[in-house]
Amino acid sequence: MPEKRSKSASPMLVRPKRAAPVLVCRKCLKRSDEGRDVGRALKSELKARRPDGLKPAKLVMTGCFGLCPKRSIVVASGASLQRQEYVLVEDRAQVPRALALLNGERDG
Repeated sequence: MPEKRSKSASPMLVRPKRAAPVLVCRKCLKRSDEGRDVGRALKSELKARRPDGLKPAKLVMTGCFGLCPKRSIVVASGASLQRQEYVLVEDRAQVPRALALLNGERDG
């Protein structure tokens, strides 16, 4: 009789065929007057910026980040969270610059 594989085997490391996700506070998006437009702009900009050979990044709705700005939407990425940085977006026009900031791009 063959032996069963142990469920406590080593975890596997996998690399997705998709760019890293962008996180957005669901509460901010819902509360903001510009929320619907910013959400659409984020999705379309993520599709336009997809790296060669990868699927576009997903826009992931999260719980509250605890910042709660009055008229802005909190956006983050894995890289920005590692740097302990968040980006606040007020309207659709700020989305391209916000995504650049999430990726660590700074003005010279």
